[in-house]
Amino acid sequence: MNLGLEGKSALVLAASKGLGRASALALAQEGARVMIGARDVVCLEQTAAELRELTGADVRAFPVDVTHPAQCEAIHQAAVHAFGPVEILVNNAGGPPFGPFESFDDEVWHKALELNLMSTVRFARLVLPGMKAARRGRIVNIVSLSTKSVLPGSVLSTAGRLGIIGMAKLLSDEVAAFNITVNNVASGMILTDRVRQTSLRTRLDQGMSEPEALDDIARSIPARRVGRPDELGALVAFLASERAAYITGVTIPVDGGMVRSIL
Repeated sequence: MNLGLEGKSALVLAASKGLGRASALALAQEGARVMIGARDVVCLEQTAAELRELTGADVRAFPVDVTHPAQCEAIHQAAVHAFGPVEILVNNAGGPPFGPFESFDDEVWHKALELNLMSTVRFARLVLPGMKAARRGRIVNIVSLSTKSVLPGSVLSTAGRLGIIGMAKLLSDEVAAFNITVNNVASGMILTDRVRQTSLRTRLDQGMSEPEALDDIARSIPARRVGRPDELGALVAFLASERAAYITGVTIPVDGGMVRSIL
């Protein structure tokens, strides 16, 4: 399917690996011009080179720590300078630490909310003037399945990302008349570094081999397997396209059926 993204300007955060990389790859494969950001400069530049080689698209890298407002502004300006006003924004950031509610003080809470909620707010605020002027834009926020179902120990992540979902719903209402959509993609059990360091690591520490650990995780998933990052990236690319113009303000799980609720 041709998604009509040829030549579109995209900014993808936390894109040196995992879900951000998969999203940037999917957009580049559709011909979008992509600015990717992350903190690790070496890994980021390597990823940009890999994506250029894989797709032939114009993919550029700019280091950013999304918890720093000035760095957020800098990468946005770099994207605008390289490609023109950002037409597609993919908000993404690593997850805060896991643990019980009472183990986190104010400082940890502030850092978690800066990482997930406030970075999303800032980037949306940065790109909206250009999107409104063009009367077109796509904002896609990558959140966690913990916003759909209880994930023990994820209080920091869940609180921040539920804030993103609430903000996105209200924002989608405000900007829909400009042909700007705002949607969230809720990542389920997809094999990323974070899953390797949490769910997979717990099982490896119990003496399971990696195949055994993956099989054990898959037992709770109707699809009976762990997901691939490219499967989430494909949805991000679709939501960024004109074909998804009538979809806004929603949160779509990519989870192999793991969430069992009706609504």
